[in-house]
Amino acid sequence: MSETVIVAGGCFWCTEAVFKDVIGVESVESGYIGGTVENPTYKQVCTGSTGHAEGVKVTFDPDTVTLPEIYDMFMGTHDPSQLNRQGNDVGTQYRSAIFPLSDEQKAQAEAAIARWNDSHDAEAVTTIESGEWYPAEDYHQEYWEGEGQRNPYCMAVIPPKLMKLRKSFADKVKS
Repeated sequence: MSETVIVAGGCFWCTEAVFKDVIGVESVESGYIGGTVENPTYKQVCTGSTGHAEGVKVTFDPDTVTLPEIYDMFMGTHDPSQLNRQGNDVGTQYRSAIFPLSDEQKAQAEAAIARWNDSHDAEAVTTIESGEWYPAEDYHQEYWEGEGQRNPYCMAVIPPKLMKLRKSFADKVKS
């Protein structure tokens, strides 16, 4: 039976590209979560005034890739020590956050943050939050496979994240 998690680690194009490369991940949807406006648009979220984070909803087969592995991949492919930013993307919409859908996911999220903190000099600022999920507009879905590979921003940011994934989780990456 599939399981779904929601995480936010900066640009959703980048996070989506990472999880699309993981064995056992069945789908990845980009969207918005954690804000106060119903059905926000990309333009609204980009202002930082809605409170939403750019996030991804990852559906996976827990018999192939476990929840702790999913959370470790999330923590390991962005910089969770950066408050409200990832690289040149600055604002609360780019915060590092996990949005657990159950008590078990919350406990596993706390454990993943602790594991990251135990193995790094910097402290993670990743928050554990709740919120309503809103899918992003169609043109944001599967962005890396389409427009992303012609977008200079994506070409600069996504390949290093994919290299981190391949280096640290080689046995879980699609060939």
